[in-house]
Amino acid sequence: MAAHLSYGRVNLNILREAARKELREFLDKCAGSKAIVWDEYLTGPFGLIAQYSLLKEHEVEKMFTLKSGRLPSADVKNIIFFVRPRLELMDIIAENVFSEDKLHSSRDFHILFVPRRSMLCEQRLKEQGVLGSFINIDEYILDLIPYDGDLLSMEYESAFRECYLENDQTSLYHTAKGLMTLQALYGTIPQIYGKGECARHVANMMLRMKREFAGSQNQILPVFDTLLLLDRNVDLLTPLATQLTYEGLIDEIYGITNGYVKLPPEKFAQKKQGEASKDLPTEPKKLQLNSAEELYAEIRDKNFNAVGAALSKKAKIISAAFEERHNAKTVGEIKQFVSQLPHMQAARSSLANHTSIAELIKDITTSEAFFDNLTVEQEFMTGVDTDKVNTYIEDSIAQKDPLIKILRLVCMQSVCNNGLKQKVFDFYKREILQTYGYEHILTLNNLEKAGLLKAQTSSRNNYPTIRKTLKLWMEDANEQNPNDISYVYSGYAPLSIRLTQVLARPGWRSIEEVLKMLPGPHFEERQQLPAGLHKKRQQGENRTTLVFFLGGVTYAEIAALRFLSQMEDSGMEYIIATTKLINGTTWIKSLMDRPESQTP
Repeated sequence: MAAHLSYGRVNLNILREAARKELREFLDKCAGSKAIVWDEYLTGPFGLIAQYSLLKEHEVEKMFTLKSGRLPSADVKNIIFFVRPRLELMDIIAENVFSEDKLHSSRDFHILFVPRRSMLCEQRLKEQGVLGSFINIDEYILDLIPYDGDLLSMEYESAFRECYLENDQTSLYHTAKGLMTLQALYGTIPQIYGKGECARHVANMMLRMKREFAGSQNQILPVFDTLLLLDRNVDLLTPLATQLTYEGLIDEIYGITNGYVKLPPEKFAQKKQGEASKDLPTEPKKLQLNSAEELYAEIRDKNFNAVGAALSKKAKIISAAFEERHNAKTVGEIKQFVSQLPHMQAARSSLANHTSIAELIKDITTSEAFFDNLTVEQEFMTGVDTDKVNTYIEDSIAQKDPLIKILRLVCMQSVCNNGLKQKVFDFYKREILQTYGYEHILTLNNLEKAGLLKAQTSSRNNYPTIRKTLKLWMEDANEQNPNDISYVYSGYAPLSIRLTQVLARPGWRSIEEVLKMLPGPHFEERQQLPAGLHKKRQQGENRTTLVFFLGGVTYAEIAALRFLSQMEDSGMEYIIATTKLINGTTWIKSLMDRPESQTP
């Protein structure tokens, strides 16, 4: 099932297997038949670790979603609650347990907290008078979840908000713990680099945890050479921009959740010839997206303008392969053709799906609205008129376009101008509140606190210096055969990835001045390896760097890192880890107050 996790430089299946083993051990603690009551948010991430078949092997007979009231009836001995440590969930659990007690059922209750146990939650259960009903209260440490052969995510949706708005460092503790788990499986990482306040905290926690376990030396040959910790607020611009890679656009338009995307069904309806398409499906089409699918792995990181050509090339190859059947004369040749048939049919259906998705996206990217929005973004990135009120934004507010679109653009202008002039700032604020409602004053306040939207305090704008020194804008970026990472945004090279690129060669000392302009400290730490574990590098062997984004990463940034890994002369392979996979919309939403009352 998860073979694609082991194709890369680092076999991430080891991590998945370790997580599965722990899950089996917990399930075996609760002898007899079981029903699992799920905190709905956990079902997606768990699906990447264990399918229903694994749970079934361990006598899990029923699965329910956690909701208030009575539990659905199930003839089982054990009821296990799989939940995040949230107080509001404890109240629902208490309600469930009480309703069971009233029925005098002799069931055993268990709680599994993901990713950590919480004293506060146990206290709440005690106050509700149900703590004594639980036989096992345990934690299941699921920090980093393998999403693909080179990608790990904690799917901790509130990490950025907690760190920058609420001064809550819980997510950083989970990150440090996750990195310790990773080192236990893949060896100590000898070099740690970082940029940003949160990065500094995580590195300090890791070094402290290592000292606490000083007795147990890790005897595994290190797989990673370097760890780079990057704060999201070092580069606030990149997530706000519209991603222009295939995978990035799928996420921008439809949203990718836990490796799946839901698409409008009518595009995928199988029409038989001569039949009226009267009964079109109404359920969204759900597709899994990862490198296990050959074609997807090939096109996902391309700029969308290069996807059409890649698909038509693939179509020619597939139809040529099917034509081969006419040339199969002998029994042996026919047998060989038949043996390849399943693979060819899978390739054909994969091509049909991606052609449909590409058509859906093309309808949007060729629209005037998309083009106008992109033009404004690119003007801001190149420093055109960032210090005055933008007429496009003004018109969009007047037309009451979706609020998130407005916020993304206004924040982008603010970031590219190192804060807006007070007059411009006040104008936008007033317009937004009068058009969308005064309740959004809380959201604007949050964006200000996070540094995304602010009034200019000093007259100096560092962004042009940063842009020029790090070559963040490349005129005429080659979208078809890229030679630079800027192809992922058709001209803009993500600042976060430029920093990663410069670190590998020639090193951060060459950009000391720019690093000082970006928020937070930059640092380097070394972890001592036990004797005999120093890697002897073979001639021409690449180094491996784990880049950890604290606060989220976009698919376009991931594509840029994969591009660097594939470059002939880079000598570096990147594995990507993050607290959450984000895009501009989900990121801004996480900073809004009451986003549910929002139109998308």
